[in-house]
Amino acid sequence: MLESYISSILAEKLSLSKEEISSLLEIPPNPGLGDLAFPVFSLAKIERKAPHLIAKEVAEKMTGGPVRAVATGGYVNFFFDRSFFAVKALEEAMKPDFGKEDLGKGKRVIIDMSSPNIAKPFGIGHLRSTMIGNALYHAYKALGYDAVRVNHLGDWGTQFGKQIVAYKRWGDEVKIAQNPIKSYLELYVRFHEEAENNPELEEEARAWFKKLEDGDEEARSLWQRFIQESLKEFKRMYERLHVDFDYYMGESFYNDKMDAVVRELREKGLLEESEGAQVVSLDDRDMPPCIILKSDGSTIYATRDLATAIYRHDVLKGDLLLYVVGAEQSLHFKQVFAVLEKMGREWAKVCIHVPFGLMRFAGKKMSTRKGRVVFLEEVLDEAVERAREIIEEKNPSLPDKERVAEAVGIGAIIFGDLKNNRIHEVDFSLEEALNFDGETGPYVQYTYARTQSVLEKAGEVPTGITEGKSLTRDVAWELLKEILGFPKALKLTVERNEPSVLARYLLNLAKVYNRFYHQERILSEEEEERKVKLALTQITGRILKESLEILGLQTPSKI
Repeated sequence: MLESYISSILAEKLSLSKEEISSLLEIPPNPGLGDLAFPVFSLAKIERKAPHLIAKEVAEKMTGGPVRAVATGGYVNFFFDRSFFAVKALEEAMKPDFGKEDLGKGKRVIIDMSSPNIAKPFGIGHLRSTMIGNALYHAYKALGYDAVRVNHLGDWGTQFGKQIVAYKRWGDEVKIAQNPIKSYLELYVRFHEEAENNPELEEEARAWFKKLEDGDEEARSLWQRFIQESLKEFKRMYERLHVDFDYYMGESFYNDKMDAVVRELREKGLLEESEGAQVVSLDDRDMPPCIILKSDGSTIYATRDLATAIYRHDVLKGDLLLYVVGAEQSLHFKQVFAVLEKMGREWAKVCIHVPFGLMRFAGKKMSTRKGRVVFLEEVLDEAVERAREIIEEKNPSLPDKERVAEAVGIGAIIFGDLKNNRIHEVDFSLEEALNFDGETGPYVQYTYARTQSVLEKAGEVPTGITEGKSLTRDVAWELLKEILGFPKALKLTVERNEPSVLARYLLNLAKVYNRFYHQERILSEEEEERKVKLALTQITGRILKESLEILGLQTPSKI
């Protein structure tokens, strides 16, 4: 509301649109510098004047009215008349649909996320794609998009030839029955160890994958068994993380859709030979050629991803296609999207790679080939156990302790990842993720529980705010301003495909509310004052709950 007010006024006085102004507005680092700040540096280039002179001119245009403008260097700082804006702003924030703009009405966004490999464990490294994708799914839904989650399972490729060879040579049915996925991992690791001294194993693996491609009954049966047992394990983990999918479409789903892509590329004269392979040249894009067919005539990842994108746009009717895949695949997706453009697919511009940094453990990149995997379930179990110990220590009489420990422990892991800018590498530390003080998921969850405790003690629902005197006090005004930042935080989360925007917003909101809680007597004897403070508490609680659930965390009302 405050941003919208300033943006509208400045748009009438400047050569920028309301949207451009809104994107430039900042919150000063110190409340003493104002409620909002407008940097004029972009105007300095247009008007060819020093920023401080432009700031002074803009401030002079803002004389009179309920906002005071002060020029400070290259910024115009705005101070709002609290008594004029407070009640209106609070009423706006109390609306049930506050923050829920219908930006995506009539648009479908398809999100490629998680995508673990069949017959491999669900490791801590899979957490990033899964939870970043899940958070974006809920954020897009909150803004009116028809969002769809697709799990592009790694269920095809030469690794299945290796898996079959390892299973046939060393598989122990008793051991596999006890823990299929860990057993398959051990077999896969053993294959690579044995292959270092016995290169014939690689040939044997290629032969078995060829059988699989040709529909050999034994090969297909083993492959389907690997898929079924893996899906059973994956779905158990997804259920624990409260993540669901609209489609499980593995790489194999597109096996019969690649020939059409190759045929179209050939018909359009885009294919050319390079060292025996068939490629699409991308010299005009300053990129290496995109390999479509290897020298032996077999397809490759790019061929499959071209077929995948076409299917998601043409059949699943996606208006926006997101790929939540590690940053190491950035060049690959640039090549695929460039080839789509050369094929005449104008919608290639709505294909967006959402990259994220690697997740390392103790500084090491994880590798299933070498067996260096940190099992996500073991991490979650330890986090839940630690949460259980803290609950026993601080609130032993808490009802439903097991459910709360699960919510808090898993929430610590998820939030510990999502609060980081996704492009940054994360050196995963169990100790850091389980730090229950400061910038953590449990801290935000506890703040939500605090708001519910206050409302329960009050025993009333605040309505009909008519007097906002108590809102003009510093800490209440700061909380109201933080609340008003929710719509922008949600919108930026989607515009940037960046869940950390919302996570960081929640940390700030929780900090400001806790300051308000400690400095103000919320259950005041004065009726209007109590109403206002309860309204602030109720809105804070609602935003915390909705936003935590967008990020994939559960919200116990008591901790």
